[in-house]
Amino acid sequence: MSETTGVRLRAPQHRISRKAIPYWTVRALPGWIVLLAVEVAGLILPSTSPGPWLVAVIVVTAVAAVAHLAVMPSWRYRVHRWEVTPTAVYTQSGWFDQEWRVAPLSRIQTVDTERGPFEQLFGLAKVTVTTASAAGPLHIIGLDLEVARQLVDELATATAASKGDAT
Repeated sequence: MSETTGVRLRAPQHRISRKAIPYWTVRALPGWIVLLAVEVAGLILPSTSPGPWLVAVIVVTAVAAVAHLAVMPSWRYRVHRWEVTPTAVYTQSGWFDQEWRVAPLSRIQTVDTERGPFEQLFGLAKVTVTTASAAGPLHIIGLDLEVARQLVDELATATAASKGDAT
């Protein structure tokens, strides 16, 4: 535990929205579709003479796509967590490469909300907490829009009341 901040790295309490599961599935789908379309085009175009190996490549790609789309979103949902306490913001993210982060409230410089087209479609938002850390900002992805709004308000209030200088 840090003597100056009173915070320590630990697992955050809150899960992100369950809507993140279909969101991640839909976000991953176009890449697989494009890859399979290119492979199938190589198989059916008359100007090419594909070998039997191309059919095997297409089958392997299709199996990998189905496995990825079936496993990755649920796995990420189980890993991604967040929490705000009176002293710090905690995040846990990833699926293969997992990361746990903690940022003392006194070190927070900005709090931002972002919603891309897919997040808007699913009613989700990403909150970015920027600190003076060389490790970069903390990202809390897959939050329900209303939860994200409440979180930003809570962090704005908490950081305004903090006695630190955010450096």
